[in-house]
Amino acid sequence: MTATPTATTGNTDPTDTPPDVSPALALKWRPTLSVPPPRAPAAEPVRWWPLGVALMGALGLAAFVWSEHGALPAVLLLLGTGLGFTLFHSRFGFTSAWRQFLAVGNGTGLRAHAVLLGTTATLFTLVLGTGTGLFGNEPAPSAGPIGIALFAGAFLFGIGMQLGGACASGTLFAVGSGQSAILITLFGFIVGSVIYSAAWPLVADLPAVPPVLLSDHVGWGGSWLVTVAALVALVVITRAVQNRRVPPPVGAPPSAEGLLRIVRGSWPLLVGALVLAVLGAAVLTVSGGAWGITSAFNLWGAKALQLVGLQPETWAFWSQPGQAEQLAGPVLQDKNSLTNIGIILGAAVAAGAAGTWKLHSGLSWKLVAAGLVGGVLMGIGARLAGGCNIGAYLAGIGSGSLHGWLWAVFALAGTWAGLRARTLFGLGVPKPGDSVC
Repeated sequence: MTATPTATTGNTDPTDTPPDVSPALALKWRPTLSVPPPRAPAAEPVRWWPLGVALMGALGLAAFVWSEHGALPAVLLLLGTGLGFTLFHSRFGFTSAWRQFLAVGNGTGLRAHAVLLGTTATLFTLVLGTGTGLFGNEPAPSAGPIGIALFAGAFLFGIGMQLGGACASGTLFAVGSGQSAILITLFGFIVGSVIYSAAWPLVADLPAVPPVLLSDHVGWGGSWLVTVAALVALVVITRAVQNRRVPPPVGAPPSAEGLLRIVRGSWPLLVGALVLAVLGAAVLTVSGGAWGITSAFNLWGAKALQLVGLQPETWAFWSQPGQAEQLAGPVLQDKNSLTNIGIILGAAVAAGAAGTWKLHSGLSWKLVAAGLVGGVLMGIGARLAGGCNIGAYLAGIGSGSLHGWLWAVFALAGTWAGLRARTLFGLGVPKPGDSVC
């Protein structure tokens, strides 16, 4: 006679098994009591003032930029707003994903990275391979030189992420969502960028070899295949490590259900990865360059120095033709500044709609010191490496550039060092079961 498992009821003993099932099979068959899923926490009331100010700010600024500088900058600002909205709702983490993997073996965040990177590589291949661009811009891949500056910069950035508590994109969306502590990290980020540009002659000629683009050797199709194969291997490795070290954490249920979840609740990491990839590809299509963040911090710092009467335009770094043009132009025409401002506004809109926007106070000196040091290290590291977790890691791997993969390796090493440096500031490290975001 063949036993057929039947649905259990509240009165069924979970140790019961059919009499003709072997003990080995009984372990697989054994039913469990039906446990109701955890109830979603009640959503916080909408914070109308932050929501209204941020929404009107985003739309009003986009209209102003359109009237003063044209459609392209306005579109970039709106795309940045979408990026900030997505980053907030998905809590898409770069800093936390690497920390969780190294500290407790939880690879959930890195597998979400693989989805983001793979989707970005797919869309970039279509855009770059066909030369599809808007506003008269021809899209170009993100490829950086490989050398001492890349390795040292990525390593410093990895340390800085763990001390500062956020990466480049995370810093911006945290500022937008009202997390006042992260303003210290942002300030340090800008200071570190200025330090780099002031000291640029000392590091400008560090040993390096030219960029390596896979598409130059195996074509765009081959580049895509190699990238996706490497990402699949990443998924397999992180899953194997996680299975040996720690079970995946059980995530909290979203605070809103149905369509309301889009604006009021949390998004699955994979949904955030897909939306970020689409918006990042849109930035490439309309501007001709991949989504980036940290070069704008350098610009903001130089502009601030000019406001107080200093002359960074006389520095060797800002005397270069491209940098001189960037510094002479308005901030609201700079691609990365526009998307950065949009990220802050988009996160503020999302936090206001979700009811979570609020300013935090009472910072400890240890948190302030860690945020400042972490920000400075990220500012210097990002400029040395020619990009951050977005401009080098995401855009580089998405473009099929070897420097993006190498940036990830050295940033991961920096993350390991940063985890140990956190104890110097009295900061904790993750435990098994902690969230990846």
